[in-house]
Amino acid sequence: MREILRRLLTGAVYVILLLSAVFLSSDAFDFLFMVFGLACLYEYKRIIGLGGYHIFIAYLALWWGYIYLIHDKLIINILMFLTITVNFALLFYLFSKKKKVFSRFQKFVIGLFYIGGGCIFLTMIPYKDNEFAKFLIMGIFILIWVNDSFAYLVGKSIGRTKLYPAVSPKKTWEGTLGGFVFAMAAAYFMAKYETNISLAQWMILATIIVITGSLGDLVESKFKRVAKVKDSGAILPGHGGMLDRLDSLVFAAPFAYLTLTIFSYVS
Repeated sequence: MREILRRLLTGAVYVILLLSAVFLSSDAFDFLFMVFGLACLYEYKRIIGLGGYHIFIAYLALWWGYIYLIHDKLIINILMFLTITVNFALLFYLFSKKKKVFSRFQKFVIGLFYIGGGCIFLTMIPYKDNEFAKFLIMGIFILIWVNDSFAYLVGKSIGRTKLYPAVSPKKTWEGTLGGFVFAMAAAYFMAKYETNISLAQWMILATIIVITGSLGDLVESKFKRVAKVKDSGAILPGHGGMLDRLDSLVFAAPFAYLTLTIFSYVS
């Protein structure tokens, strides 16, 4: 009971911080995820065994450039292509049974695009037609939270069939399906508040986010299993590290951004 209360309290503080940043100003939201990205990179460096501080400098330069300076669609699409390519490489690593030893350069590139690119696209998502779409980004947060929460609750209650025991022994197919069903229900309600995208588009977006977010969770779990650690850090009592909290979001972000970009062209 004490552990549950600690998780609830930490989760409440985290949600309040996010909501405050989103509804305070776009600059507050940008700054918050720049800091979150640095925290995730710090934890990633410790898990993967990457020394030095070059990745922080590269991330800040990339983040500053893409958030404040670069508005050319082609250059943004190049970053999106690189980020999604790295994510697909991580999926190959996730399902490969061969032991993989990354070089220092590979660790740098993975961290910069998997985490750095993910945080950048997460920050870019709410900017639509030069306006800050608060309910759009909150909808994406809600989809991830609902999926994660109900996947845990359903899996805890009726989960029997292991999803990928070699990487994450506690996750089940029943929990995964339960999270998906409740995320689709959340998408239905979000369509009533954020009407810039249609109900059908919310459903498609929810499907993309749930699938890629769940895969992102497994990717981080594999990093931790290889490193033989339980959590990425201890910054969030009861939840582990910042990367433990954001692993689904940062992995899903470039795919969500790509989906929304496609919606803008076909609408």
